[in-house]
Amino acid sequence: MDCRTFRIALSLLGIALLCSSAAADGDRLRLVTTTSLYDTGLLDVIKERFEEKYNVTLDIVSKGTGIAIELGERGDADVIMVHDKVREIKFVEDGHGLERRCVAYNYFYVLGPASDPAGIRGLSPSEAFLAFMEKGRDDPGSVCFVSRGDNSGTHAREKLIWNSVGFNASEFNRSEEWYTEAGSGMGATLVMANEKSAYTLCDMSTFMAYQGQIELEALVTEGDELLNVYVAIPVSPITHPGVNCEDAMNFVDFLVSEEGQGIIEDYAVDGKTLFFKAAGNCDIIGCSPDICAVPTSGCPAEA
Repeated sequence: MDCRTFRIALSLLGIALLCSSAAADGDRLRLVTTTSLYDTGLLDVIKERFEEKYNVTLDIVSKGTGIAIELGERGDADVIMVHDKVREIKFVEDGHGLERRCVAYNYFYVLGPASDPAGIRGLSPSEAFLAFMEKGRDDPGSVCFVSRGDNSGTHAREKLIWNSVGFNASEFNRSEEWYTEAGSGMGATLVMANEKSAYTLCDMSTFMAYQGQIELEALVTEGDELLNVYVAIPVSPITHPGVNCEDAMNFVDFLVSEEGQGIIEDYAVDGKTLFFKAAGNCDIIGCSPDICAVPTSGCPAEA
């Protein structure tokens, strides 16, 4: 069993354990997060340092932003780390989360085969999407796009770009031969896209972690639509009594601390930086000073 297969098996086991527990133990913290954070190995480093500092066991489940939010809404997580601003805000406004904290960022890339049959290299993200749609319709045998199709943050960003150019991606999968939904995490989607010599949208960290295993290239890397901000949110003990609020707050405070931000800034794979710290970059990532890499307000007294 290779490393990533082992990670997937652990994730599936973890989600079963999360859902079978009505409340978190005081010395265990349940984190549900995105595959793009987990697959890179960054959370392994954070887990080791956090557990040592706070004497808490951090249980990590990686299932994508959509499922992370769903588990948080059920009280089956103590803290979530996700990357979909619209759903994050709604999660807090609906009373499931206490407060958002911007902790890190990187960028999405539009990947494709080196031959670039749709000719998207150097285009803007919206121009690229229009190009492989038009050329995919003309010649689906040579131009294909693979979507995450799993309600993740990456999938949400893909749909946002399609909406910006006047299309609904949910219609493609039912009627367009050139468009395929993987229904999988980022790593599995990359493998599928690579096998098909297809285009796909991917966060830069997972792409860099998989370089050497795939032949796809980053063809479009610039554009406001590609900014990818990661946020941590403690689950509300008011709405979900029994969640481990204290350790969730400690975890978020650790992420935004000088030590936590240093881990994020220094983390690299084969010398390549995968994430950038939020601290000092609030204007770049569009996070207001009250939520950008600042400590939490603590658990509510009425919880």
